[in-house]
Amino acid sequence: MPEVKKFELKSGKLSATVMDYGANLLTLNVPDKDGKVRDVVLGYENIDDYEGNDPGYGCSVIPFANRIGDAKFTLNGKEYTLDKNDGENNLHSGFHPLHHKTWDVAEKSDNSITFTIEKKDMECGMPGNVKVSVTYTLTDNALHLTYKAVSDADTIFNPTNHSYFNLDGHDAGPGSALSAKIMINADQFTETDDTSIPTGKLLDVSGTPMDLRTPKALKDGVDSDFHQLKLCGGYDNNYVIKKDKPTDEFGAKETLYLAASMESENSGIKMEVFTDLPGIQLYCGNYIPDKKETGKGGTLYERRGGVAFESQYYPNAINIPEFPQPVIKAGEEFVSDTVYKFSV
Repeated sequence: MPEVKKFELKSGKLSATVMDYGANLLTLNVPDKDGKVRDVVLGYENIDDYEGNDPGYGCSVIPFANRIGDAKFTLNGKEYTLDKNDGENNLHSGFHPLHHKTWDVAEKSDNSITFTIEKKDMECGMPGNVKVSVTYTLTDNALHLTYKAVSDADTIFNPTNHSYFNLDGHDAGPGSALSAKIMINADQFTETDDTSIPTGKLLDVSGTPMDLRTPKALKDGVDSDFHQLKLCGGYDNNYVIKKDKPTDEFGAKETLYLAASMESENSGIKMEVFTDLPGIQLYCGNYIPDKKETGKGGTLYERRGGVAFESQYYPNAINIPEFPQPVIKAGEEFVSDTVYKFSV
């Protein structure tokens, strides 16, 4: 593994550690209701383990998050073929994504850092030389992520952060993560086939375990007999964000909307997720290998030990014209913001 540089960010009572490999979030320290500081994101004890990092702890998934069906897409009349790294499908950009590379540091202050990298034309199977940046900024109550990209050719782009959250602490275990109250601000989710590829149909959450419009513990529905949950062994689904709760409190270029929240009765910590992207993947760590990975502090992580909230374009959207399209035009700057806001 290449030499890794780590950077600490601080603002008020929040602090975080990031690294240049994968533009990756390593720690996120948040005070609980009693003032005790808890690291609320899962991650490895040994930095070298991030070179594999199959669960994707903390990484900036670039250039394309989630799945593309049959590992191919057509853009401007030309078909592009991608790595088949998830059965017959492409997942998180294939075998050699940019979150498995070392990024440059463009700017750094006490509470903010900007990582940059350039994707070469046809790298990851996608067209365009693309200049990408990811900025982490801590404020007194939030972690703000800004993604920017400019390509010299039309291309596809769908960035996300793949952190797993447990508001009782990264080492609190699956019971804690599944007991937290989760809200997803969505009336619909994308139906998938048996390989987790959206079919193009939007399903209503009403009357199903997918209905998280009122906060609920994931443990109440995760092992239900509902077909869409059984396909992926629990929650691993894209929701269509209702854009009914806008906010401009974060100073983002585009209006952000409340997409999700997570709250722990034990720690008293509440996290709200805001984004300008159309979808959010709720993933409760069904594929974390049970007690086979040494996490921070020597913790053996367990299946479903954390919950990811991945802001995104819908999976396989490039192959479904009716979905919002993850396409950036040559020379036009892509900018997107996602904010994780904390309170007690």
